[in-house]
Order: sequence, then structure tokens, then C-alpha cells
Amino acid sequence: MQDKQVYIFDTTLRDGEQVPGCKLNTLEKVDLALKLEDLGVDIIEAGFPISSPGDYESVNMISKTIKNATVCGLTRAVQKDIEVAAQALKYAKRPRIHTGIGTSDYHIKGKFNSNREDILLRAIQCVKWARNFTDDVEFYAEDAGRTDIEYLARVIEAVIKAGASTVNIPDTTGYCLPNQYGEKIAYLKNNVPNIDRAIISCHCHNDLGLATANAIAGIINGAQQIECTINGLGERAGNTSLEEVVMIIKQHRELGYYTNIKTQQLNPLSRLVSDTMRMPVQPNKAIVGSNAFSHSSGIHQDGFLKDATTYETINPEDVGAESSKNVLTARSGRSALAYRFQKLGFIFTRNDIDSLYESFLQLADKKKEVDEEDLQKLAQQYHPEMLEVI
Repeated sequence: MQDKQVYIFDTTLRDGEQVPGCKLNTLEKVDLALKLEDLGVDIIEAGFPISSPGDYESVNMISKTIKNATVCGLTRAVQKDIEVAAQALKYAKRPRIHTGIGTSDYHIKGKFNSNREDILLRAIQCVKWARNFTDDVEFYAEDAGRTDIEYLARVIEAVIKAGASTVNIPDTTGYCLPNQYGEKIAYLKNNVPNIDRAIISCHCHNDLGLATANAIAGIINGAQQIECTINGLGERAGNTSLEEVVMIIKQHRELGYYTNIKTQQLNPLSRLVSDTMRMPVQPNKAIVGSNAFSHSSGIHQDGFLKDATTYETINPEDVGAESSKNVLTARSGRSALAYRFQKLGFIFTRNDIDSLYESFLQLADKKKEVDEEDLQKLAQQYHPEMLEVI
């Protein structure tokens, strides 16, 4: 059976930019949009046009610039929002309007002071307004993760009938467990009569650290699009991480899916986004963190030096990362020490390494990491007559 495509919807320039301190100007947004298109992203959510003149200009400029990817603008279920978004997107080769409304009782009562029937009518209306401007309309059921499933199915059926070609099922608060989110997608797939006329999209937040797991559970249960950001940027604890879901899909071929992402560009683009948005990437971040391919434990280092696949399932070059690193700390073993000496041009016997190891440990207990300069000094202090320099 041929693998199915998972569409990658990147919202770094919209949801990612909502992180405090990550505001981008128009030129920065256009530059990142071009990089995202080159990465192979299928849909770029360029912004929320009605939110500010600057965001309108950014969406407009990106629409003029992007040649292949779909360019998307976000709106509320408000006619003026949709008209402004359509105007901002008028130059796009492939425009998409992303509109919707909250569907959980938390939103219906607490946010809108409304009722389910009224929200259903507003959902249908916003899709019809958007269809006046484009055939590519995505509807989001905000807080779908906490929405009554039978009511959610009613809303989804109605908005597809009104013309939505993509239905976004957001876990807005990051509340769902993976099995719960997957079951929600499966229920819609099996109980919405016209679901075959739309693509189901996963938009998961990371409040409980489950965004990636939930998005993958959604795909396994019938969704075809993942909404995500570079480095997992986004409101509060962030969104689904693009690099994580892409590499899970690539590594787990048994799932039967693929994306169009050029994975060798993941690390360079991660660094560019981090620099441009002034938001450091945590060192232990999967795929793109500075420690993602570093080994410091002696057991791990010994296994890795014998066969890299003992502790790495991803080749660093496949994601544009530098080669794997053996970092020397007080937890490192003799194999790693000998290897690092050899890389510097020093060849020692096993007995020599045993003797050097004691001096190394004394130094390593005082420092977080033993570097090349430290190794040079250790080597030169050790019986020079036994030292062979290559």
C-alpha cells in the first residue's frame, strides 16, 4: 500500500509569534516564509490580518512572495475579519481563510455567553462568508479537545456542508491524553457522514507536554494535516513541534505516512528562527537541541563508539545537525577518553589510558566538561617518552 501524505501546516508566523518577545517585522516574516516554503511546508499561516496594520501588511507581502505553498490568514467568526483576511490574501497563488469559533461549553458559556445552537449557526455563517472569497476554507472548532463529542460532530458536519474543505480539531488547552485525542478524531472519522469531503487537521498545544504525541495519535486515527511550529513555539507552553512530528513520521515508516519536508534543513532553520525571534532552544530539545546528538555517559559512549545505532535512531546529518559529540564529563569512560585522545593525534596503550583516566576523573570532578585544551595538557604531562604524536 502506498504511503499517505501528511500535510504540514506551519503556524510559526502566527501562533509562534504570539509568544511574548517573539514579535517579527514584515521583512523578517517574509524571509522566514520563504525559508518555510523551501523547507517543504504545505501551508504557511502568515498571520491574523485584522489584528494590526503590521500583520495585515505581513500577510499581504507573504501572499505576493510565496509561489508554491498555500498562504493562510486567520480570522474570528466575524464578517469584517474575513473580509480583511481576503483582502490581505488577494495576491496569493493559493489563498486559504482559516476561520472558526469556540465549541466547548467553557467557551460557549464563559467566552460568548451563548448557547450551542447559536454557536452552530455562527460556525456555518463564517464558513459561508469565507467561501465568498476562496474555495479553500479551513474551520477551527476552538477548544475541540474539551468539546462534547456528539456536539462537535454536529458542528463539523454542518461546516463541511457549508463549504469547509479542512476541519481543524484543536486541543487548545493541551488537555487531552493521546488516546483521548485519537479517539476524538476516530469518532469524527466514523460518525460525520460527509467527513470524506474534508481534511481533518490536528492543532495541539503543549501545556501537559503532549502536543507531539497527540498530533501523531490524530494522524494514526485518520487526520491528514498537522498544525505545528518550528521549535514548538506558541502560546503558553507552545505548539506541536514541526521537527518532532516530521521525524517521527519519517522514522516510523510502518505508520504508512510521509511529508514533503526536506529534513536536512531542520537544524539550520531552527537556528534561524531562534535567532530571528530571540527565543533560545533548550539544549535537550528533541531533534534540534544542542545536546540532541551528544553523549556523556560512559556506558552510552562505549556503545556509541562501537555502533552509533546503539544510542541514536537518527543520523545527525539527516536533520542538518553537526556530527554526534562525545562530551567528556565525570560520567565518561575510558573508551571515550581514548577516542578523544586519538582524535587529537595522541595514541596511548590501554595501560596508559588506565593511568590517565585517574587524572582525568580528578579534573572532570572539578569541571562540567573537559575540553581539548585540558586533554592536551593531560597528554603532555603524561610520560613524554611513551607518547606518540601522529
